Amino acid sequence: QVQLVESGGGLVQAGGSLRLSCAASGRTFSGYRMAWFRQATGKERELVAAINWIGGVTYYADSVKGRFTISRDNAKNTVDLQMNSLKPEETAVYYCATGRGPFYTTPRLNDDYWGQGTQVTVSS
Repeated sequence: QVQLVESGGGLVQAGGSLRLSCAASGRTFSGYRMAWFRQATGKERELVAAINWIGGVTYYADSVKGRFTISRDNAKNTVDLQMNSLKPEETAVYYCATGRGPFYTTPRLNDDYWGQGTQVTVSS
């Protein structure tokens, strides 16, 4: 049974930093891309960052470029998201997801594996 478990969320002041981590288990993830999405209250889930299996290709939403960094450790089956200079509008539940194939900016809720999410709250 595949499990993705996110950690590292919490409350931070605007301008602060958080590091999210996602641990995957239950199968071999060779060839799987990994990604972080977020969903704010009343809004659609959006792709924040993604990384391919080798780690040499990454994608970032325009709104987070230069502030967020995604990385993965295939030996540990983990993917991290370092978030700097956080803004109040980035308050959301952050989800880890993994699947095969190219990056998708729209969430593949039925085709990919998803974690339960971790709350990030950025106070002004």
